[in-house]
Amino acid sequence: MKVVNSVRLGFLAISALVTVYAVAPLNSAGQTSLQDKEAPKAGSPAAPGTPSNKTTVAQARDKSDPKAHGTPPDSDSATDSYRIGIEDELQISVWREPELSMPVQVRPDGMITLPLINDLAVVGLTTRELQASLSEKLKPFVNEPQVTVIVRNIRSRKVYLMGLVGKPGPYPLNGRKTVLQLITEAGGPSPFAKTGSIYIIRTVNGQQIRLGFNYKKALSAKPDAGDIFLLPDDMVVIP
Repeated sequence: MKVVNSVRLGFLAISALVTVYAVAPLNSAGQTSLQDKEAPKAGSPAAPGTPSNKTTVAQARDKSDPKAHGTPPDSDSATDSYRIGIEDELQISVWREPELSMPVQVRPDGMITLPLINDLAVVGLTTRELQASLSEKLKPFVNEPQVTVIVRNIRSRKVYLMGLVGKPGPYPLNGRKTVLQLITEAGGPSPFAKTGSIYIIRTVNGQQIRLGFNYKKALSAKPDAGDIFLLPDDMVVIP
């Protein structure tokens, strides 16, 4: 009996050891699997191949920014941001005050003159900024002044045409105008003009650059005709 019991106990001990070594790898493997599935902590780098949130935001910003695609601003925003210049004609209106309502023109020194206020510097201001300034200055004389400022005529934005053309000289730039439209407005190039060598001198960030323009190619009206939209102070030269 003692021999049988010893054999039985030995067999049970061996079975228990086999079970422990068989289960241990499964637990270890299971723990590794859970760690692999665990979400990365905040601030840790993203897994390879996973797009980061920073890249997504940058792409969204590029799509929403019209400037990134060369799209010109809409007319409403351009009007609101227009800044008054020398020789611009303004209409000043003060509600229920006809004596203070009148047209004025910006002088070469950048000033306008109004009753009660006298001289006031306006160059570089938007119409909204000028309205606020006039309202504040009129408070000692008018009860709750309501001022409206309208730009009647833009004379400060000019381009310059020189060389062999019908009517050289300065031209107002009150809206969108191309080089071809400017030359047409001036009567066209003279018979001896080198229409293939026309160029525009433009100031960009304080430096002058030169843009080539081919008159005959622009007349073709093809998509690649190369007509150029003018900017204030551009100088178009027709040799």
